[in-house]
Amino acid sequence: MASFSTHAVTDSRPANVGIKAMEFYVPQWYVSQADLEQYDGVSQGKYTIGLGQTNMAVCGQQEDINSVCMSAVANLMEKYNIPWDAIGRLEVGTESLVDKSKAVKTSLMDLFAAHGNTDIEGVDSKNACYGGTAAVFNSAAWVESSAWDGRYAIAIAGDIAVYEKGPARPTGGAGVFAMLIGPEAPLVLEPRLRATHMENVWDFYKPTMVSEYPRVDGHLSNACYLRALDICYQRYADKYEAAHGQPWTMDKADFAIFHAPYNKLVQKSMGRFVYQEFLRHPEALPELAPMKDFAQLSNEETYVDRDFQKQLSALTKPHYQKYVQDSEYITKECGNSYCGSLYAGLLSLIDNKAKDLVGKRIMMFSYGSGLAATLFSIKVNEDVSFIKDTVQVKPRLESRTKLEPSTFEQELETRENNYTKFDYQIPQGAAGLRRGTYFLTEIDALERRKYSRAYSTLARRAMHTTTPAARLPAAQSLMTTALRGLRFLKR
Repeated sequence: MASFSTHAVTDSRPANVGIKAMEFYVPQWYVSQADLEQYDGVSQGKYTIGLGQTNMAVCGQQEDINSVCMSAVANLMEKYNIPWDAIGRLEVGTESLVDKSKAVKTSLMDLFAAHGNTDIEGVDSKNACYGGTAAVFNSAAWVESSAWDGRYAIAIAGDIAVYEKGPARPTGGAGVFAMLIGPEAPLVLEPRLRATHMENVWDFYKPTMVSEYPRVDGHLSNACYLRALDICYQRYADKYEAAHGQPWTMDKADFAIFHAPYNKLVQKSMGRFVYQEFLRHPEALPELAPMKDFAQLSNEETYVDRDFQKQLSALTKPHYQKYVQDSEYITKECGNSYCGSLYAGLLSLIDNKAKDLVGKRIMMFSYGSGLAATLFSIKVNEDVSFIKDTVQVKPRLESRTKLEPSTFEQELETRENNYTKFDYQIPQGAAGLRRGTYFLTEIDALERRKYSRAYSTLARRAMHTTTPAARLPAAQSLMTTALRGLRFLKR
C-alpha cells in the first residue's frame, strides 16, 4: 500500500524523481473561437484553423492569479489525500503578477498554515512562460539535494492570459497546473538529458504594472521560439549521444509536447523537430528530400519563408499526428495558459493515452519570451491512469458555461478598468464558481487582497435537481470523487 507520507532521509540520493500527481484549474467560463470569428468580423476559420483553437477560457472579476493557484493547490491536496504536513517546498511559476514584491506563494501559505504547516521553502519564478518549468526543475533539484528533508514539493505552473482588443486577443486563455514532485515518481525527469538556450530579446514583455496587457512583437516571438527549439534539439541530441554512446534519432521518443501559445505554432514546432532530425540524418527521412530545394535559405529565413513552412508542414503532418496530436486537447479548449501550457499538453496526453504510456519517452519543449527555453524528457515508469481518473479532464471541460462574445468583451473591459482599483468589494455570484474554487472578495484601502472559497457541493446541486432521473448522475459523481481518493491511497 502506497500513500503520501514523508520519506526517511538517508545518505543515498532519492531515485526516479519527477511528477507523482497532477491537478489543474480552469475557470468555469469559456468563449467559442468560432463565435469570436463571427463577432470580430474576420474570415471563417481565422481563429479555429489559422490559430488551431476551439475555445478560450475566461476568468471573471472574482478571480486573479492568487485565487486560481489557491484553487489548484487545494484541490491537488484534497483529491489525492495528501497530508498537509507532507509538503516541504512550494514554488509558483507565473507571469500574472498582482504585486512586484509579494509572491503568489505567500497567498498559498494560508492553506498550509490552517493545517499547522509553515515550514515550506520556495517562492515564485518569473520569466514569461518559462517560470513553470523553472518551478518544476527547482522542485526536483530540491528533492535530489542534501537539503531534502523527506517531504514532497509542489510546482505550480499557470497564468491568466489576456490581450488588448486586436489580433492577439484570441490567443488568450487561462489555466493553472499543480504538480506533486517527489522520488519514485511515475513521470520521471530523465537525468542529464536537458538542453537549454537563453538570450536577451524583446519579443514579449510587460514593462508596466498598470495593465495586464503585454507588449508583443508576434513575428519576432515566433522566430525566437523556433530558433530556440532548433538549438535545443541539436543540444539534446548531442547530450543523448554523449550519455548513451549511440546516435539520437526521433524514434527514440514516443511523444512530443511543446509550449503552446496557440496550436498552429505547435504544428510548426513538430515540423522543426523533424527538420532538425533530417539535417542530422537525411538518409533516415527520405520523405523530407524535397526540403533540399530550400538549402539556399539561412535558418533565420526558414522561420518566415511561407513556401518553406507550407512544404515542411505538409511533409511532417504524419509525424505531428503520431507524436503530438494526443497532447493538444486542453490547450485547444482553454487557450494559452502561459506557464501552464506545456503541462496542459502533458495532462492532455495522460487523459488520452494513460494506459499506453508505461515505458514511453515524452519530449518536452518549454519556451518563455525574453527568452528562456529548455528541451527535456520525461520517462513514464508506471501506469498513470490514477491521474486521469482523479482529474477528470473532459467531464470538467464539457461542463463549463459558454459566454457570448459580447459578454466576453464586457468582462475584459471591466477587468481592464478595475486592474489598478482598490478599496472596493468585488461583485459576487456572477461567475458561477465550482465547488472548492477560491475567489477574490475585496481589495481594501491598503490594497490588500482578501479571498474566500465556494462551498456549494455536488450533493447540494443534486438535491435541487428537478427530477429523480436527473439527480442520479450528480449523486454518482459525488460517490466517484470520494472513491477516487481511496483508490489512490491503495497504490
